[in-house]
Amino acid sequence: MTKDDKPTQPTDLMFGDDELERRLSQTWMTPAGIWGALTTVDHKIIGRRYIATAFVFLAMGGLLALAMRLQLARPEARFIGPDRYNQIFTMHGANMMFLFAVPVMEAMAVYLVPLMVGTRNIAFPRLNAFSYWIFLAGGLLLWISFALDTAPDVGWFAYVPLSGPQYGAGKRADLWAQMITFTEVSALAVAVEIVVTVFKQRAPGMSLDRIPLFVWSMVVTAFLVIMAMPAIMLASSSLIMDRLIGTQFYNPSEGGDVLLWQHLFWFFGHPEVYIIFLPAVGMVSTIIATFSRRPAFGYLPLVMALIATGILAFGLWVHHMFVVGLPRLGESFFTASSMAIAIPAGVQIFCWLATLWAGQPMFKTPMLFVLGFLVTFVIGGLTGVMVASVPFDTQVHDTYFVVAHFHYVLVGGAVFPLLGAIYYWFPKMTGRMMSETLGRWAFGLIFIGFNLTFFPMHILGLEGMPRRIYTYQPEMPWAGMNMFVSLSAVILSLGFLVFFIDVLRSARSGQIASENPWGASTLEWATSSPPPCFNFRRIPVVGARDPLWAQPDELTVAAGLRTDRRELIVSSVVEAQPEASESSPRNSIWPLLAALATTVMLIWSIFSPWAVVWGSIPIGITLTGWFWPKQTPEDES
Repeated sequence: MTKDDKPTQPTDLMFGDDELERRLSQTWMTPAGIWGALTTVDHKIIGRRYIATAFVFLAMGGLLALAMRLQLARPEARFIGPDRYNQIFTMHGANMMFLFAVPVMEAMAVYLVPLMVGTRNIAFPRLNAFSYWIFLAGGLLLWISFALDTAPDVGWFAYVPLSGPQYGAGKRADLWAQMITFTEVSALAVAVEIVVTVFKQRAPGMSLDRIPLFVWSMVVTAFLVIMAMPAIMLASSSLIMDRLIGTQFYNPSEGGDVLLWQHLFWFFGHPEVYIIFLPAVGMVSTIIATFSRRPAFGYLPLVMALIATGILAFGLWVHHMFVVGLPRLGESFFTASSMAIAIPAGVQIFCWLATLWAGQPMFKTPMLFVLGFLVTFVIGGLTGVMVASVPFDTQVHDTYFVVAHFHYVLVGGAVFPLLGAIYYWFPKMTGRMMSETLGRWAFGLIFIGFNLTFFPMHILGLEGMPRRIYTYQPEMPWAGMNMFVSLSAVILSLGFLVFFIDVLRSARSGQIASENPWGASTLEWATSSPPPCFNFRRIPVVGARDPLWAQPDELTVAAGLRTDRRELIVSSVVEAQPEASESSPRNSIWPLLAALATTVMLIWSIFSPWAVVWGSIPIGITLTGWFWPKQTPEDES
């Protein structure tokens, strides 16, 4: 309690469980209807929106991939013309990387991290709401441009000078650059929220050595976002200024540098791979421990491997640039770094296998996806070490070998754990179980379809098939393998179709889940499924790494928090000792209005640089409303 609180103010010390729950529900609830949906700052509602929106983008990006495979199934096909094909492969890559892979991992954290650390809401909840609206606006911008035949056509990497003013006519490259701004602002906002939530809002007793492994993975990921994403925002802002107001950042004839783009882009681009992969590592550690019925083997090595991976991720970007003519000595250092990052990955795999070996594994659907991950990620890791070698990379650069490699790393290394995590946490989010039968069918089709689709691409690459071509000649030896790959992609698509059917069916009529259907050990399962609007009736007190296994009957106590306003515990960084109580902002329309004003300014700036000047006025107005102090100290800002 704060010093100014009067003894008569109601706290959780004064009420029994039923009365306390009623009072907390009145304080923390989100109003029903459209107004409540537009103003909510509940991390669970926003997290579910993030996840659902990201999976919609996944489905749409998958349809684009099927269109590309249809075009490439036969030589000299005429299903898609070259201009539309350039838009499709650009949309596919940009959509999957910027609108699905990074947002969905952060969305899982938005929902789960506050529950796993034992707090009632995420830090900066209004910023959290703002981040979702900005993410949604960026996605709509990209897909509306595609519907209007003005989608970006310069690849998801947008290399200059192809995307510069000399060759990138029209507004296509500008749309790509502003889509980047939308998604990176959103990602940076969520990263800050995660860091503050984990370091300052943990439940009493949850010291640094008791933080769940998934939470550790999201902390490291958040720091990667904070340090890497400003590079791509700087790169895309410089690009759009070259195009709109005549700066010369990438024009060699005026003192600029084309390779500056590649350095800035890949300084972000390779850490982004680990921004996608590290949350998946946390998911794998959590699922393996739960279904092995024992704590994860090697907690400290697993945490140190996460941190080491995050650090080493910033020393790899030049291995995307081995063929641009950089000094060989410099390339050798990046080769060494690219191979060294396999060491923490090996430590993690050893710890997971040791956990399985010493436990009593239950092979439910989430565990099946984790086992599929282990197989596919090892293959992707081995080919990653191969392309880290300059002589080999020189031969396979810009061939389908690289396409196969990064799909094994990103789909096998991130999407497989993500699908397992959806099956694992679905009952927590919805209160219903997903179908075990449909789940096994989905896993089988996805695992078989994925390997049949992407493993042959290694062979196509070794046979010399370039990436990003929309057709090829009949005399090239690629037709049979491309037809096989395209047919296999249908199997992969059927697997995802079964998954989406299972999600929709289970959300409506799935078996009712208990509070902890898997018998898991982490705090999110210490409350009902789905959780109430206030998360925990009484704040948990943690005395072990696996509190629901180690202290199932001694978990929560009254913390002296107010019940008439939204109040959280602020704890110390290392030991998580309570230091103070802090109010949490209530629902507000201002984040949505600020997001709309920002959207108008960013889209307007594609057509006129004056938009930055005039568009800042409504942004300033909405931010003033957002932070305007209330009339009484009892209300939160």
